[in-house]
Amino acid sequence: MSLLETQGGIPVESSRSAISWGPILGGAFAAIGVTLILLLLGSGVGLTMVSPWSGESSSAATVGITAAIWLVVVQWLSSALGGYLTGRLRTKWAATHTDEVFFRDTAHGFISWAISTVFVVGFLASSLTSLAGAGASAAGAAATAATAASTTSTQPDLATSYFTDALLRPERVSTNASRDDGAASAEISRILLNDAAKGEIPEGDRTYIASIVAARSGLSEADARTRVDAVLKQIDDAKVAAQTAADKARKAAATTALVGSISLLIGAFIASAAAALGGRQRDDEEDVLLMGRGPFA
Repeated sequence: MSLLETQGGIPVESSRSAISWGPILGGAFAAIGVTLILLLLGSGVGLTMVSPWSGESSSAATVGITAAIWLVVVQWLSSALGGYLTGRLRTKWAATHTDEVFFRDTAHGFISWAISTVFVVGFLASSLTSLAGAGASAAGAAATAATAASTTSTQPDLATSYFTDALLRPERVSTNASRDDGAASAEISRILLNDAAKGEIPEGDRTYIASIVAARSGLSEADARTRVDAVLKQIDDAKVAAQTAADKARKAAATTALVGSISLLIGAFIASAAAALGGRQRDDEEDVLLMGRGPFA
């Protein structure tokens, strides 16, 4: 029925809505079901690509690219199916212009795609939140255990303990069991933590640390300074490596967001086009059926 009906020769607006929720919800639920099935299928295939044994798993890049491509394919296939069913299941709009029919079909396909996308994204977000909550609980338990252990321990901070031990490592292994480097280790740890917070290690701190290392390890001043510089370079290298990893993760996240947004836009277009196609086929087949009957059939 058209939006405008006549009453006494005067056109008035129809009381019926131009939107049909039944086909929209049907197409959306069909798209959701297909998406979940294909995601499970992809998960099963993906698990065959990884293995705990070295040399038997695909590279992380290969697994990531394959997963991204599969998600895009799933999104497009489910959008096409949901949109087509949305257009095919609607009733015919009688006395409605062809352009208006096309617009309604595309709008119905877009709405169906939006509903299914929101549902799937919400489902995935809920699953990821549950996993993150479990991980946070485990991390909290580990942190509690670590805090309890730290209250009874006099060892320096774990973030610098390795480097401190490297600085105070003696030239020769001492057999003196009464040797205690705790105070020197704690002092160097505090210096390293303070300088790490400032982002640089002043020359005075370098010289002082070298003097402590020379006194406690039996090295000469020159050798102690060489060891200090070598360990500080390891710290700088570790910091640069962490920054590089963070930058790679940032770029990967940005690329994923851009590809995901483009994929969603294409999926919306596919759903709209499929709905228009399904609606046109539905109307064409009904017209053929009516013509086949004829007025005297």
